Amino acid sequence: MSNVIVVGGGAAGLVAAWRAASQGHAVTLLEANGRLGVKLRISGGGKCNITHEGPPKALLAAFSKDQARFLRPSLHAFDNGAVLDLLRREGVETYVRDNGRVFPQDRPGSAAAVVSAFETLVRRAGVDVRTGARVVALEGEAPRLLALRVGEARIAADAFILATGGASYPETGTRGEALGWLKGLGLPVRPWFPALAPIPLLRPRPAWEGVALRGGELRLSAGPGSRRLESFAGDILFTRAGISGPAALELSQAAERARRQGAAWLGYASIPDTPENVDAALVAESRSNPRLLAATWLQRHLPERLVDPLLQEAGVDRALMLKDLSKAARRALVDLATALPLGAPQPVSLARGEVAAGGVDLSAVDPRTMAVRGWDNLRICGELLDLDGPVGGYNLQAAFSTGHAAGTI
Repeated sequence: MSNVIVVGGGAAGLVAAWRAASQGHAVTLLEANGRLGVKLRISGGGKCNITHEGPPKALLAAFSKDQARFLRPSLHAFDNGAVLDLLRREGVETYVRDNGRVFPQDRPGSAAAVVSAFETLVRRAGVDVRTGARVVALEGEAPRLLALRVGEARIAADAFILATGGASYPETGTRGEALGWLKGLGLPVRPWFPALAPIPLLRPRPAWEGVALRGGELRLSAGPGSRRLESFAGDILFTRAGISGPAALELSQAAERARRQGAAWLGYASIPDTPENVDAALVAESRSNPRLLAATWLQRHLPERLVDPLLQEAGVDRALMLKDLSKAARRALVDLATALPLGAPQPVSLARGEVAAGGVDLSAVDPRTMAVRGWDNLRICGELLDLDGPVGGYNLQAAFSTGHAAGTI
């Protein structure tokens, strides 16, 4: 039996502590916050998007190739079915939404019930849980970590599992400082970078706050009319400062990279088709329904609240019938439907992301065990690894799977 310290009481740390204790090790779980699973409680808008449905192959396809290759052993060893079975045995029933995201059954405190289930598992396994215990430093050099410092206290152990999370949502305790510790030990790391975050715009539309654009495609280009860099099919939601929603979160990392390189522009295609095809369809519509108002046609594709201000900006009279549209006015309508200009992004906040890109380089970690190469007793799991999947429960599943691998000692 070994003495094992797990640092971090989030998704990865809870599973790692439970797994290690279940194998007979004496486990101490150190959590900086006053309670466990703080970030778990806000996942999925506070309802806890536990995982995503589908076989491991489908889940892995959501990650980049190198990340999928790294995740494959741990995800096959502890997949979404294993996570849900574990929760079900603790009384947490789940359901799958149409988009494949898995949530606990809707009821007051559903996210808290997920955290409570993991906490029950951890405590039943005999883990010594210490909250309010923020680690401030690591002691040791390759090939062995010797101890941790919690305030002035020095805590030694036979094995250490770091599951401290990334750098997003610092109010949940994930400050990202562990990356600096590990860099100091000589591990290769990638700096934290914003991901899955709302995108502030240089020209925000606070009057449109709360309006959603649905069923289209958010597009990132180098500038107005320039080549497309990235795109994502999904909804966006206008906020006071810019845009949020699934498509905005997915493109936030690419938008920030493009912005830092000096060329970033966003537009939304409510009709994800070429302007030429939409223009041809509008011409055909003007022949079959010549008295249809331009505003009525645009309202089919954009929320009513946006139609009048957009037509005014485009210089198109809302009372114009399709038969009376000039070529320039018709083109303006097509542009609004196929490339509504959102403009240049402002800096994307690292703190507001659902996850943070960056972390310990995957090449430094054994994907089967999460053991750090060149170290006898150090393992890393969860968001501290350079893993960042899309929104939809993928990142939590990666945390559960890598936590399970790290705790299998």
